[in-house]
Amino acid sequence: MSDLNLLKVEKPARYMGGEMGAVRKDGAEVRFVLAFPDVYEVGMSHLGLKILYSVLNDVSWASAERAYAPWPDMEELLRRDRIQLSTLETGLPLAQADIVGFTLQYELSYSNILNMLELAGIPLLASERGEDAPLILGGGPCAYNPEPLAEFFDAFLIGDGEEAVLEIASVVREWKRDGGLRSELLERLAAIQGVYIPSFFNVEYDGEGRIAGILPLRDDYRRVRRRFLTRLDGAPYPAAPVVPFLKTVHDRVSLEISRGCTRGCRFCQAGYIYRPVRERSPRTVLQLVEEALRNSGYEEISLLSLSAGDYGCIAPLLKALMARHADDRIAVSFPSLRVGTLTKELVEEVKRVRKTGFTLAPEAGSERLRRVINKGIEEENLLRSAAEVYGAGWRMIKLYFMIGLPTETREDLLALIELARKVKLEGKRLGKGGDVNVAVSTFVPKAHTPFQWEAQISFEETLERQRFLRQELKRHRLNFKWQDASLSVMEGVFARGDRRLGRVLLEARRLGCRFDGWGEHFSMSKWQEAFATAGVDPAFYHRQRGFDEILPWDHLDCGVSSEYLRAEREKAGVEAVTPDCRTGCTGCGVCNFTDLKMLVHDADAAGELPAAVSKAAPLSTGERQRVRLRFTKTGRMRYLSHLEMIALFGRAVSRADIPVMFSQGFHPHPKFSFATALSVGVESYAEYMDMEVAAGFPPQLVMQGLNDVLPEGVMVAEAEEIPLRAQSLSVIINAVRYKVTLPPHLAAGLPGQAARFLSLDSCSYRREKKGKTQEFDLRHELVELKASGPVLEMVVRRGKPVEYAAAVTGLTVAELSESPVEKVEVIFASPEETHNEMCAPSI
Repeated sequence: MSDLNLLKVEKPARYMGGEMGAVRKDGAEVRFVLAFPDVYEVGMSHLGLKILYSVLNDVSWASAERAYAPWPDMEELLRRDRIQLSTLETGLPLAQADIVGFTLQYELSYSNILNMLELAGIPLLASERGEDAPLILGGGPCAYNPEPLAEFFDAFLIGDGEEAVLEIASVVREWKRDGGLRSELLERLAAIQGVYIPSFFNVEYDGEGRIAGILPLRDDYRRVRRRFLTRLDGAPYPAAPVVPFLKTVHDRVSLEISRGCTRGCRFCQAGYIYRPVRERSPRTVLQLVEEALRNSGYEEISLLSLSAGDYGCIAPLLKALMARHADDRIAVSFPSLRVGTLTKELVEEVKRVRKTGFTLAPEAGSERLRRVINKGIEEENLLRSAAEVYGAGWRMIKLYFMIGLPTETREDLLALIELARKVKLEGKRLGKGGDVNVAVSTFVPKAHTPFQWEAQISFEETLERQRFLRQELKRHRLNFKWQDASLSVMEGVFARGDRRLGRVLLEARRLGCRFDGWGEHFSMSKWQEAFATAGVDPAFYHRQRGFDEILPWDHLDCGVSSEYLRAEREKAGVEAVTPDCRTGCTGCGVCNFTDLKMLVHDADAAGELPAAVSKAAPLSTGERQRVRLRFTKTGRMRYLSHLEMIALFGRAVSRADIPVMFSQGFHPHPKFSFATALSVGVESYAEYMDMEVAAGFPPQLVMQGLNDVLPEGVMVAEAEEIPLRAQSLSVIINAVRYKVTLPPHLAAGLPGQAARFLSLDSCSYRREKKGKTQEFDLRHELVELKASGPVLEMVVRRGKPVEYAAAVTGLTVAELSESPVEKVEVIFASPEETHNEMCAPSI
């Protein structure tokens, strides 16, 4: 990726690479690109991708590199300059990789997959790729019905990937050594449990458009069974993760404490495709958290599970985590806590550092409808949980519901409103605010669930129910958020779609569809045109299915039997409850009760968990000292923004175990103060910051510790103690020395132009910024100016160096946008106050 292009996009850090924890390996036998079909901030939050990155890079013969969907501004540059999509680690074009593995997390990212293949110069259709094309592999929850993507992928991995991904890479390695044909590679891959080769099946349709048959082309490959990881303890985990420079969706240590769920909610695909429950032992969790915090510098731990409150040792685990990390201001969050598992003890532990938000998910408003979906939540328990949350100091609770569930009526919607109102009253009763956000999505039937045969409500029905809820919730002063009805329509089409949707995807890609999960980029009119051109009716995929109908995914075995799913669907019709399988086997068919079975950890059996000594970095009380640092910001690090640099140093002091002082208040932060913000794209040898650390901690150890953990391009060059009450950097900086290097064809006559500018008495300059006009005199703010060859060197009190270069040469700022700029020295107003001037050597 051209460095010059990074200055032309909104967030250069999406494309820089070089993050802390990133692995660069040259000369690997198998080059595996992990491709995430969404923007960097979303993909970098995905734990599965981090795990596979670590697994592959842990073997000497394989390299894992990352690629994300470029945002439209970068896409435009790639297409304009005919640059192929490449990886962050080494700039490897995806077309030159051995394997490109896409994460299939969300149906509305499918158009991004085609767009990424197109940007990489890889033929979209698997049938059109040559022998030297990379293997295109898909995996993730959407791989349980990958049929809409069947024409574009060589293979899919169904199920857990930690072990299978290495087996796939090993097969590719041996195949390369043997010099085999592409067809032979697919044959070898088909022998791996969990690998689905779509080209090994033909699909036929009847006159009404339903599937008439899914025909295997090989007698020994008729059905593909999901891949299982039998134990989570001992499974790979990235304890030294890649730490992004910019803020991501989930900016924290994410650790999976259990996989699978025992509850059996009939709408929930994850609850069926991730069975059986496998828990990590609490001691393993504590060890991995310790390592991940040390290696990342994050300030929050997220315990991942489909229902974290069901984890067998949740109370002692949380208590041990807080005992270890609360004094270091490390917060703990739960993405999902089931009503009924939330106890006062859990609430009190979570709030010890800071309140990270609370979401309760009743899913349906009435107890009748909750029985239909097997969501065993009673209103009394939900209100008790709400009272405990409000009583612990939270002022707002988010309630999550779905509309369009099977058998839903107007009475169920009224019950939803009434339940939200009662939750609000719990907060009011306790005098704790009682704010409630009601978030509502539309139910989308998913493959391998008891509701896979159900109809999805139409676009018009969705809008009508949303209007009703909006009106009624507003009357009770309840906040309402809802999912866009068009997005639900599209998700429903592809969630239960078949191979004929490949034609629609091709047409949508031709029309420019991508980032369909982002409201500002989604275009329903383009998708409608794509369906019409392909001759496909989207409503066909929303209809009710019969039990005797062949479903597009019937040849894929998730482990749960179709007989069990059908029985659960019938029980829903009579509102019959299926108990939690922790209380006894319900006969779903997943477990064989030898190597594959439910693995849980009992709190009593776990015993007392060890509590390590916390670092206990001080707050703003106690003895402290102030240290001033000069650091460099060069190479690709020059594209980091000021806020990204603050975050970088925040994590670096934590990783280096520097006893930095923290502010007081609800969200304490390190006591840093930086000099003026540096423009993105400017290299600097003279950046300054002050920090407060515990008294007696030597400045040289601050410098050494930071340099051990900072990325290439950021280096602390000097560190010294200054008086606690010394004036701030922003006050004592008098001027700054810059160098601007012009392209040779623009540098002719530069010394003369500099002399003419110096002869001016005044040079007024006007700058438009955020709708406001700033005006100042460039000549009056200039202290020194000289030219040597193509280099313009200046000392200025105010203004950007490119603005001065433009005024000197008569060129526009845009014409000089590709001229390298260096900040080489800061000139302080009073050297005596700064304990000897700290100036960078001449460059």
